[in-house]
Amino acid sequence: MSKILVIQGHPDPAGGHLCHALAEAYVDGARTAGHEVQVVTPATLAFPMLANAHEWEEGEVPPALAPMQRAIEDALHIVIFYPLWLGDMPASLKAFLEQVARPGFALAREAKNPLQAGLLAGRSARVVVTMGMPALIYRWYFGAHSLKSLERNILNFVGIKPVRKTLVGGAGKMAAGAVAAWRQRMQVLGAKGI
Repeated sequence: MSKILVIQGHPDPAGGHLCHALAEAYVDGARTAGHEVQVVTPATLAFPMLANAHEWEEGEVPPALAPMQRAIEDALHIVIFYPLWLGDMPASLKAFLEQVARPGFALAREAKNPLQAGLLAGRSARVVVTMGMPALIYRWYFGAHSLKSLERNILNFVGIKPVRKTLVGGAGKMAAGAVAAWRQRMQVLGAKGI
């Protein structure tokens, strides 16, 4: 069994969105299968956005996020859920990732090769993105650029691989049957720990 960290990246802490339903289904499937699961919701945490490179390189991790670094360190698999907003992840999730993925934790400070500075190797990830448009259009017409950026410039850069991706289109107008089918898929993925 695996230690799994689920990061609920939806910026609405009240819940009730498709992202929340899918994450809950994943967690239910994982826990039922015996995986150890921790859920982190950046939108419920109080932390500032980074203002400059010096803060990122030399500043202290905000107190609310120090336990989040430990959760990432303990996890063998990380699952990130978020809605596509203006073609990218919501700002609260990006700010969270910037704060936790600091030199000394996620990246070696004195790496000879910056492309091999990642300190979080040995972990895999899945990214689940919900969106109003059809997922096929996001993937093929828009090139899924923000998802590729998250994979290449954040997750792979800090050593997390492989990264599996799940795109869920039509989120705003999805019929109840389709929501149930997606929840079932998430439960299966959670049970498998992937």
